[in-house]
Amino acid sequence: MASAAAAVARGAGARAAAALRGGCGTAARRRSRASLARPLCTAPGTAPDMKLYLWERYREAKRSTEELVPSIMSNLLNPDAIFSNNEMSLSDIEIYGFDYDYTLVFYSKHLHTLIFNAARDLLINEHRYPVEIRKYEYDPDFAIRGLHYDVQRAVLMKIDAFHYIQLGTVYRGLSVVPDEEVIEMYEGSHVPLEQMSDFYGKSSHGNTMKQFMDIFSLPEMTLLSCVNEHFLKNNIDYEPVHLYKDVKDSIRDVHIKGIMYRAIEADIEKYICYAEQTRAVLAKLADHGKKMFLITNSPSSFVDKGMRYIVGKDWRDLFDVVIVQAEKPNFFNDKRRPFRKVNEKGVLLWDKIHKLQKGQIYKQGNLYEFLKLTGWRGSKVLYFGDHIYSDLAVHRDAVSQMVLQEWKKERKEMREMTKGFFNAQFGSLFRTDQNPTYFLRRLSRFADIYMASLSCLLNYDVSHTFYPRRTPLQHELPAWSDRPPAAGLPLLQEAQAK
Repeated sequence: MASAAAAVARGAGARAAAALRGGCGTAARRRSRASLARPLCTAPGTAPDMKLYLWERYREAKRSTEELVPSIMSNLLNPDAIFSNNEMSLSDIEIYGFDYDYTLVFYSKHLHTLIFNAARDLLINEHRYPVEIRKYEYDPDFAIRGLHYDVQRAVLMKIDAFHYIQLGTVYRGLSVVPDEEVIEMYEGSHVPLEQMSDFYGKSSHGNTMKQFMDIFSLPEMTLLSCVNEHFLKNNIDYEPVHLYKDVKDSIRDVHIKGIMYRAIEADIEKYICYAEQTRAVLAKLADHGKKMFLITNSPSSFVDKGMRYIVGKDWRDLFDVVIVQAEKPNFFNDKRRPFRKVNEKGVLLWDKIHKLQKGQIYKQGNLYEFLKLTGWRGSKVLYFGDHIYSDLAVHRDAVSQMVLQEWKKERKEMREMTKGFFNAQFGSLFRTDQNPTYFLRRLSRFADIYMASLSCLLNYDVSHTFYPRRTPLQHELPAWSDRPPAAGLPLLQEAQAK
């Protein structure tokens, strides 16, 4: 699901927001805690029946879990909710800012196919890659956002918030890498900090991991995997770092050379999903006296045609400031780049900009000048965009180990089943088997709120306050770790034997 992100700017800093998360109640956990507190019922002088005891606890835990499934699934399927990472009141927000692509405008399934095909053709025509790679077509169900790509090893994977690889989600080409091979490659399943991408997901300074965060990265990941697959299947010797760079450059050129923009402008109805709710959101905010701005990396003519299609020819009247080709993220940290005014014909003017005026379009610039020229420094700003930057008690007797193996087998089957709910290869973009993903960690760091699309704002009053659902800490959870069973039960057995 595509995601809209919202960030509250505090002073010169800002946070962001994006996609979809569910929650569940505590009644089942209270029942589980009560059951775990009961002592083993055994006749005096006899050892407890461990197999019976374990299966009893298992059935109670499973029953509690099954009761939660409908609630969890209904939350996952709620496309109109907004979720909070941080307490935030909309009544405090004076200014609303928007990205363009995948925020104000949503694209049809055809766009990623276009990007994939165009970049693939650039690999063949300009980088002299084998023409046989043209047989590979874009698979919209292959990748998810937030994955990491090991540039040197040419493998794509999902990593949790603590830098652990989720086994079973490591792909070389289009094939999953066996767990044993992954563990051998990384000497375990943990990726050292020095190999990870930097805080904003970039691979630099010798870091070998590149994280793909935005929706436009889906065709790039798929193309990387397809080309790797071709070379591996045909025993072609190649340098993975060069392949990564060539694919990255080809995807970039689809944008830079205007291939994508021209194709969309030529057939706007095919590629852009008409969204009357976008105008409704903007009109609602305008009616409540909110100031609004648009900052996008896309060119002016492209944005103008798209906004005319989804909002109307008077779309600029809704915005106090419009900035195109902003070159984000440089826009936020480079104080040297000046603003340039763009006239009605798309020509850049040389006039020095003393104020950002409503109804005009500006190019490039930087955040420092933006706040200075608008007089908005110190204001509360909400910015929307799509780019972000139970274990079981283990008893050692043979009977208990057999029971444990059965549970592990069932757990593995359930993990595969739940993984398929989201994406057959990688599962949910928010969770690995045990932990939140690295993507969710970044989302929580930068985003105050997140939602499926901008239209979710229509369901909330402009003075609504969002409160995050605080998850309990490990020591606050009623779980199997409430007591030390591995140590406590043998002592109990010894006492009863005496």
